[in-house]
Amino acid sequence: MPHRYAIRVLEAANCIILGKDRELRLALACLVARGHLLIEDLPGVGKTTLAHVIARLIGLHFQRIQFTSDLLPADIVGVSIFDREASSFRFHHGPIFSQLILADEINRATPKTQSALLEAMEERQVTADSETHPLPEPFFVIATQNPSHQIGTFPLPESQLDRFLLRIRLGYPDRSAERALLMGEDRRELLDRQRAVIQPDDLLAMQQAAHSITVSERLIDYVQALLASTRHSPELAAGLSPRAGLGLIAAARAWALIEGRDHVLPEDIQTVFPHVAAHRLHTAGDGRSIAPEVLSQLIRDVPVV
Repeated sequence: MPHRYAIRVLEAANCIILGKDRELRLALACLVARGHLLIEDLPGVGKTTLAHVIARLIGLHFQRIQFTSDLLPADIVGVSIFDREASSFRFHHGPIFSQLILADEINRATPKTQSALLEAMEERQVTADSETHPLPEPFFVIATQNPSHQIGTFPLPESQLDRFLLRIRLGYPDRSAERALLMGEDRRELLDRQRAVIQPDDLLAMQQAAHSITVSERLIDYVQALLASTRHSPELAAGLSPRAGLGLIAAARAWALIEGRDHVLPEDIQTVFPHVAAHRLHTAGDGRSIAPEVLSQLIRDVPVV
C-alpha cells in the first residue's frame, strides 16, 4: 500500500510539472526518508511550483517564507509578546510551525537568519525563551537557492548544507515538455483545482514502511566503500561524514519503496548518491562545489561488493 501512495502522488505531480519525473521521485524520496530538500537552480524553472505541488497532493499545511536580506530569525521562528491580561509573555508561533515549509531563495538571507532553521530541521523543534516547542509531523523543508554567482546571495554555511538530505536541480525542460507547457493551461490554475490524492497519515505510513526496507550487510560494505573513496580522494577537501552515510541509506530505502521493493539494490545507492553527496563535498584548494563528473567517477571506481 505505501508504494501505491507514492504512485498516486507521482502520477498527479507529473501532470502539473512536465518532463521532470526523476526529480519528482527524488523529492518524494527525500520526504519519505524524513529529510529536507535543497533545490538549486535558476529562477523560473519550477522550484516553487514543485513545493506547492507536493503540499497540495499530500494535504500538508503549507507556508512559504521568502528569504530576503532584512529577514530576521524571529520572522521564521516566532516571537514572545507581552499579554497584559495574563501579565505574562506569550509565544506566538512563526511560519516554521507548518508541515511543509518552502524557504524560498534561502541564500538571499544573512547567515544569522539562515541558522534559525538549523534546530528546526535537525531537532524538529524550536526553543524560544528557554521553552521547547515541537514542530508538527510530518515536517519537511524545501529550500530553493539561486546560483551563488547571482547578485545579493550569501553562501550557505556547511553546517546548514549538511542538514539537507538531498540536493537536486530541475534544469530546463526538454523541447516536448516545454512545448506542452507553453501551449497548455496555466500551472497555477491547474494546481488550484487539484485535490489531495493521499493524506498526511498516509505519508507517515510511507515513512514508517521505508524505515523497514531491508539493507543487506554487503550493501553496508558498499556504502562504506563509497564513503571511504570520498575521504581518500585527492580532489576533495574533505570526505563524507557518518551522517551523510546514514542519509545515503535512508534515501536509498525511500527510493526502493517508491520503486515497489522491500529491499535496497546497489542501483538505489548509486541513484541517490550524487544528490546526497554533491552539496557536502568541495574541491581541494579552491573549495568550489564538486563537479558531477567527479561523483560519477567515484561511483565507477568503487566496485559493488
